[in-house]
Amino acid sequence: MKTRIIAAAVLLPLLLIVVLALPKVFTAIVFGAAGALAAYELLYATGLVKHPRLIAYAAVSAFLVSIWSYSGQNHAWGTLLLLAVFAAYFGEMMASHIKLTFDKIAMCLVAALVIPYLLTSLVRLHAMRLGRFYILIPFLMAFLPDSGAYFAGMKFGKHKLAPVISPKKTVEGVIGGAVSAVLGMLVYTLILGAFFDMQVNYLYAVVYGLASAAGSVFGDLCFSVIKRQTGIKDYGNLIPGHGGILDRFDSMMVVGPLAEALVLLLPLAVK
Repeated sequence: MKTRIIAAAVLLPLLLIVVLALPKVFTAIVFGAAGALAAYELLYATGLVKHPRLIAYAAVSAFLVSIWSYSGQNHAWGTLLLLAVFAAYFGEMMASHIKLTFDKIAMCLVAALVIPYLLTSLVRLHAMRLGRFYILIPFLMAFLPDSGAYFAGMKFGKHKLAPVISPKKTVEGVIGGAVSAVLGMLVYTLILGAFFDMQVNYLYAVVYGLASAAGSVFGDLCFSVIKRQTGIKDYGNLIPGHGGILDRFDSMMVVGPLAEALVLLLPLAVK
């Protein structure tokens, strides 16, 4: 636990410096690298795919998805990237004389395109006009329900939510996480309105909080079930006390794109 807290205390300020103080391209580079590592973890650390070229295609594609997200999501370039990745993988399948099976190709495509697209929702949020305010929303949507669930689960947790997949999660913890998320989002909305002269919507803040509670738990369970099926404890050891990228950002894979969609459909704050 001590190692986990120290690692978070060091890495969180560094991440905030990147997204709040440095030019926005650095956010794209950082999350592009994170996506590349996540692709490696999903394929190699789990043992699902260990072919070096297949992993390399996924890592390069993951990084390029982040750059594409930062540069405006041009449809033509996105289509070309999709086509290039598709051609690379199915070319490998044909070159292997069908020894490389479709299920492995499908796993590679998830690692190369789906997960990077979900993760780089943070990059797309950051690239918006009010991006330096919006980028904090997915972090709050991930951190608040997680913290609330942890403390509520310790204090009141009795009923297991998903005992096979994640034995420590409880129904009471999820409820505590939802309360924490709603209150936290209301406070953030109040700050935006009071100190940054923005037009805010408190009802939307409640929606964000409830959505984050559901999304955070679902994202965590999605990547936990992969670990259970493949028999691994963590996806890596990159972050002391936390594991790998997918261990730390599992809930963000759902919460990030959820925040992006909510900002576009139900903007919390405008100026």
